[in-house]
Amino acid sequence: MVDHTVKSFDVELETLDRYIAEMGGIAEKMLADAMDALAGMNIELAQKVVATDPRLDALQRTIEDFAVHTIARRQPLAVDLREIIGAIRISADLERIGDLAKNIAKRATKVAGESRIPRAVIGLRSMHDVAATQLNDVLDAYQQRDTERARAVWKRDAELDSLEDSVFRDLLTFMMEDPRNITFCTHLLFCSKNLERVGDHTTNIAETVVYIVTGESLPVERPRGIDTSAMP
Repeated sequence: MVDHTVKSFDVELETLDRYIAEMGGIAEKMLADAMDALAGMNIELAQKVVATDPRLDALQRTIEDFAVHTIARRQPLAVDLREIIGAIRISADLERIGDLAKNIAKRATKVAGESRIPRAVIGLRSMHDVAATQLNDVLDAYQQRDTERARAVWKRDAELDSLEDSVFRDLLTFMMEDPRNITFCTHLLFCSKNLERVGDHTTNIAETVVYIVTGESLPVERPRGIDTSAMP
């Protein structure tokens, strides 16, 4: 009976893993499509991203409900409890990444009628590539319970902060060169902040992976790039 119970509990933990993998795949696709929609002024693709968000929200609720019921049934301790709590935390971060991708997609629909500055999107592409790589790496770290890979993602957060600073300066220059660029560039500024926030959530997930495996927390102070909040 004990062996049967342990096996059924393992199945429940594997189910949580599958749900997280599904959420991660959806979040990655939403982020990639949102960036493509923004770069290509593709309203149809942007609308597809927005329409996908409820599916991600529903999966998060499913994970939370499943996790709560598992805790109630199994009353797990130590590492098993960390596995379940970790899944809840990661699902919340993935849901927020989906929201951020949706926000970028909505901006894409708003700028579709604006005069384009193709070179203004180059920096955002770079930010997206870094954010997407971090997301992919941290999802792999979770599936493999690889703390070293998770720590590497955590340390790379400053790279995205620095890229955001560079994009901020470029967009500010474009706005100063021609006031007609202000609306377009302002939307891109919000998009750059969304991408920077994606990086923050991948860092959260990295911290959760380390917590699941070791029970320890990473330092409160994260690596940071240049702070743009105080810039004129």
